[in-house]
Amino acid sequence: MYAILNGNLAERERMIEVRGLRHAYAGRLAVAVDLWAAAAGEHWLVHGPSGCGKTTLLHLVAGLLRPDAGAVRVAGQTLSALSGGALDRFRGRHVGIVFQGLHLIAALTVRQNLALARSLAGLAPAPERIDRLLDELGLAARDGARPHALSSGEAQRAALARALVNEPDIVLADEPTSSLDDDNAARAAALLREQAQANDAVLVVASHDRRLADSFANRLDLSRQAA
Repeated sequence: MYAILNGNLAERERMIEVRGLRHAYAGRLAVAVDLWAAAAGEHWLVHGPSGCGKTTLLHLVAGLLRPDAGAVRVAGQTLSALSGGALDRFRGRHVGIVFQGLHLIAALTVRQNLALARSLAGLAPAPERIDRLLDELGLAARDGARPHALSSGEAQRAALARALVNEPDIVLADEPTSSLDDDNAARAAALLREQAQANDAVLVVASHDRRLADSFANRLDLSRQAA
């Protein structure tokens, strides 16, 4: 699964830079990217069939996994140089993640989920930021609800709000439309683009959903199996 893209970006523009990346599970190569770079404000679709390494790549960019080989730089920082709490704080400040399973904390309200994201990143409380974000995403009236009381659409928007509350440089979304009908898939994709654009963030959506193909000018194809 090779990709050689955007190699001519000026160093100062690169918010994501991947070089010589290799990662395997139980000896089986899961993802291989020779060179990929993404600049602030760009929107990328990472695509390919199930099992081609889309989720693995997102987790490597987020620092949730460490590569077997190669380097990942995010916002000018080589992730392998960070560990433990320093990596967690860096991720919290620079990377927003919408997981495929959403992973909202069930015991906390929507507002508390967002406040916790800021706290874990070592950021000051920002109730005004939370208010504005919940209002923009149509969740102001649901700020005191816990995840089990939310509709699927509300839960998805709450997960997006949590990913954006720290005003990240990079927004990663893993299969955000896979379980949605056509209308809601279009709304979710538009919402991701709009919110990323508002923060001039890099948006990286990993999906095999063909309905998204025309929504992204920049595409990273992971469908070719590496030798």
